[in-house]
Amino acid sequence: MASSNEETGAKPFSWGRTIALAFAFALHGFAFLVLLAPAGPPKAPQAKKEQITQVSFIEPPPPPPPPPPPPPTPPKQPPPKIIKQVIPPPQPPPPAPPPPVTEQTTNPTPAPPPAPPAPPAPPTDITASQDISYNSRLQPRYPPQAIRQRHEGVVTLLILVGVDGAPKDIKVEKSSGYRELDRAAIEAARRWRFNPEIKNGQKVEGYVRVPVNFNLSQL
Repeated sequence: MASSNEETGAKPFSWGRTIALAFAFALHGFAFLVLLAPAGPPKAPQAKKEQITQVSFIEPPPPPPPPPPPPPTPPKQPPPKIIKQVIPPPQPPPPAPPPPVTEQTTNPTPAPPPAPPAPPAPPTDITASQDISYNSRLQPRYPPQAIRQRHEGVVTLLILVGVDGAPKDIKVEKSSGYRELDRAAIEAARRWRFNPEIKNGQKVEGYVRVPVNFNLSQL
């Protein structure tokens, strides 16, 4: 066999060369197919989106208020009139009037009205007496206003005592000089009891004088 190949001049069969050629053909065929294939899938036509435009209505602004009317013009006053004062000439003083003539009246002068009667004087005969044992428990209350204002004084009361020993009439014979002290003495005397006057073995009404002393040192 070897001798026959050498005689014809042909090269001997080689598996390596055959595989290399087959690989080369396969590579070229694959490259050719790659060139024929498209680079990417065809893009589908995109659907056009509907463009929706929103319209919002804006109300126009209100018209501006009308301007205020101009103030009325004050009426024009006329210019003041200049009045010239005319000074009269000095006049002489009037003559003195004559002295009045006094006429002697014959009508008698009326008598003056009678004077009002004088108030009755307090009785000098004081026969009723004060019940000290009873009245010592009913001392007059010192007014708070007099305490604040530091008022002191002595009130002399003239009291008409009834047959039951209760006061029937109370008068201020001599004031302390302060009204609130006088009222406090009268209020206390209304609750007092007295020993009535006794005449012919019977109780009768009579007057009694009672001094009421208001002294801040006794509080």
